[in-house]
Amino acid sequence: MIVADYSLSKIQRELSGAGLYLRTGGFVSHICSDIDLVGEGICQLYADAPVLDANHFADFHITLKRPANLRRWFKPQVLFRFDGFVPFKPLPFAQAFALLEWGLNWCISTHAQQFLIIHAAAVEKHGLAVILPAPPGSGKSTLTAGLVSRGWRLLSDELTLISQTGQIEPIARPISLKNRSIDVIRDFAPDVFIGEVVADTVKGTVAHMRAPADSVARVNQPARPAWVIFPKFLADSPAVMEPVERSQAFIELAENAFNYSLQGAEGFLRLADLIDTTSTLRFCYGNLEEAVTVFDQLVQAKLNASK
Repeated sequence: MIVADYSLSKIQRELSGAGLYLRTGGFVSHICSDIDLVGEGICQLYADAPVLDANHFADFHITLKRPANLRRWFKPQVLFRFDGFVPFKPLPFAQAFALLEWGLNWCISTHAQQFLIIHAAAVEKHGLAVILPAPPGSGKSTLTAGLVSRGWRLLSDELTLISQTGQIEPIARPISLKNRSIDVIRDFAPDVFIGEVVADTVKGTVAHMRAPADSVARVNQPARPAWVIFPKFLADSPAVMEPVERSQAFIELAENAFNYSLQGAEGFLRLADLIDTTSTLRFCYGNLEEAVTVFDQLVQAKLNASK
């Protein structure tokens, strides 16, 4: 069964009762909440995600509730709890679903230590995967959404998980869009589903784009990275792809890895292997249509070279 097989009222009852067991990639989250915005967001943005029965093992036990004080009614807020622990300050009530997304990212980045976890998006086409590491404001998620809307498989938007075999473990959760990117993607790909827009968050105005059904269905298929590409949006800039020295790419990837130092020698070797087995590039773009064309050409050239 997937989320789309249930009515909204059924999802709300599960969340406010024993909880909903939701699979996203290799992780199962047990989510409890009596907040309608959480159920609505799950129905809209996780429509293709599997729902498991209540006897299933869960990696993460999550609760989103109103605080037990005056903030339940006056300027209401929402709290995120993980196994009873509250890792974040409460946020405005309207940000309940966004808090679920940010909280899931936190759960994975702090607990999935079997992976080398890089703050990066990852996409794949014809068996060739691209890792896109970048700080906030670089146009990473906009580029990812644009590629995904044109036939690329979404592996992840925020966290790229590198397994012991050097492959990317897919997650395929909603893509987080911020500020101008929301309208850019709406214009570029009017058929994609974008959820509720929430203003005045710590990240500005945010909305989430649903992961394609095919990407969600293929989360059990790891992908071998072929490129590490550092993207940067520059207004009115032509699309330019330039090589990056492997040593520099290693440093930048290490800076973007959440648990590189925690993994010690194993993290060093896994990152070094990733650099040694991929092409490392820097990509500047100012037009999304042009950017997608460049990435498609990159894949086609690789396929032609392998014939």
